[in-house]
Amino acid sequence: MKPSDNPADPFKKALAEATRTMADDREMTVSYSVDPPGMTAETMRLPQVSRRMTSDEVLLARGTADAFALRHRHHDTGVAARYAPQGQMARDLYEAMENARCEAVGARDMPGTLGNIDAKIAHEADRKGYGQIRAAADAPLAQAAGYLVRHLATGRDLPAAAANVMELWRPFIEQQAAGTLGGLSGSLSDQAAFARLARQIISDLGYGDQLGDDPDAQQEDEADQPGEDQEPETGDSQQPDAEDSEDSDASPERSQDQQQDATQAQVSMDDLADLEDGEEAELPEGDAAMEPPPPAPHSAADPNYAVYTTEFDEQIRAEDLAEPAELERLRAYLDQQLEPLKGAVGRLANKLQRRLQAQQSRSWEFDLEEGVLDAGRLARVVANPTTPLSFKIEKDTEFRDTVVTLLLDNSGSMRGRPISIAAICADVLARTLERCQVKVEILGFTTRAWKGGQSRERWLANGRRQQPGRLNDLRHIIYKSADAPWRRTRSNLGLMMKEGLLKENIDGEALEWAHRRMVARPEVRKILMVISDGAPVDDSTLSVNPANYLEKHLRDVIAMVEKRRAVELIAIGIGHDVTRYYQRAVTITDVDQLAGAMTEQLASLFDSDPRARARVMGINRYVGRRR
Repeated sequence: MKPSDNPADPFKKALAEATRTMADDREMTVSYSVDPPGMTAETMRLPQVSRRMTSDEVLLARGTADAFALRHRHHDTGVAARYAPQGQMARDLYEAMENARCEAVGARDMPGTLGNIDAKIAHEADRKGYGQIRAAADAPLAQAAGYLVRHLATGRDLPAAAANVMELWRPFIEQQAAGTLGGLSGSLSDQAAFARLARQIISDLGYGDQLGDDPDAQQEDEADQPGEDQEPETGDSQQPDAEDSEDSDASPERSQDQQQDATQAQVSMDDLADLEDGEEAELPEGDAAMEPPPPAPHSAADPNYAVYTTEFDEQIRAEDLAEPAELERLRAYLDQQLEPLKGAVGRLANKLQRRLQAQQSRSWEFDLEEGVLDAGRLARVVANPTTPLSFKIEKDTEFRDTVVTLLLDNSGSMRGRPISIAAICADVLARTLERCQVKVEILGFTTRAWKGGQSRERWLANGRRQQPGRLNDLRHIIYKSADAPWRRTRSNLGLMMKEGLLKENIDGEALEWAHRRMVARPEVRKILMVISDGAPVDDSTLSVNPANYLEKHLRDVIAMVEKRRAVELIAIGIGHDVTRYYQRAVTITDVDQLAGAMTEQLASLFDSDPRARARVMGINRYVGRRR
């Protein structure tokens, strides 16, 4: 096929050339991939642009290219390394603010980049669910700080989801670092000055203990050693202007670097003077100085569950991991593989539908003033014209206001027949339940890499901290959202057949993610079915943490979900005894039993007889009483 046969190729070529020019690096290698975007010193990987060239694809590619190019052009790795904090939270804050600085500086000469980068920010914020966050404790502080710096430096409003995260943390950041933020505009063009300002903001926010040694103080100590007996009143080895010396309230210890930002130094001295004058005693009685809130825990089920970094995690739609033509091809392959099984699965689906519809007997309220005209009572009107018309309304059945989530293990051990059957069963159940007015969501969970990915690479580069917590890049996949009709997402399930998709499985975080999505739904009844073939396993995480680290977290999440009772949780284990984790579970020894187990489990939840439900779910208390 000639390159010109793909209508996206001219755009890709033009964007690559423009990106090299913007980055001021003609040797930069620019590629396009379905893998997450990234950049090294010599290469840049941008989001794939399909043959369709949708506006979203084009804007995302341009925004990512602009952001990377501006970072490459305006960022000095040597300066960044010199001022980089040691602690993880402080480093995340530092990096987020430096990215915002590069984008703001580049926008001064190329304002058109702002709109493109807005599209990138909107895509990432939507993918990570920032728009649904309602509490600051659930929002990433580092990301919020970066958004705020970009907003203040450019004066530009952020996309809605990103603005939501920023506004949740903005009162706290501005209260703690208002004086420091005042010097923002004067330091944008100087990376070293901005790095010092960023370190001060990090300290203001309560993470000063993670900064490490001050590189400027070390340099000054070395410069002052030959003349330690001299202490200029200005604290500057060079003579300052007399006017500056007389007007400034700066501390005798103020360094030359700090003089570059007079506003910041003024605020620091005012704060120091206030403390010396005892103003802290003027706080209202019973109040205390505001302490920065601790970082939000990574897990609501276990606050002690640690994650080394979430920067490389992704929540992504299936259609974003493959082009439409590839999804259709994979779906056709899935159908071909499971042609012999379709009859059996179809019969089970029809059985489930009959059981649901049997409970869907039409129930009506009569003699109402509005609704559907009751034809059975028209005879009364004919006999007596003064009799008012009678109307009726059909009552809703219990299970109509229900959502079901199928959470599928997409680990490497599911490769082959297990994942094929899981995909086709999920597909058939989605169609069946949709006919019965029950909404269905299909989710999958795996990791982006074997043995750690970019998370492990960062951990290795940063000194291999002991027991870093989860050490891999999560990939949570949305095959079908609850509100999407089945016909529009049918091809998505073919993605499970994609070579290289299935990797490690970190069940606890996946279950907690699915639970959060369900709790936010408006339906009254929520059912979550987990299908897995083993315990959580991630070699990178387990090699540097306790052997039961991921399994303990899974147990904690299950206990939280079952205790809160907002979601009905059931599980099916394929060749693996999941009953040791879940209260309501069934284990099958043959993958061909999966379709029957799924339909029977779901049908039992809609059974009006609690004893029948208990028998199917393996709960014996009703059976024991009957005996």
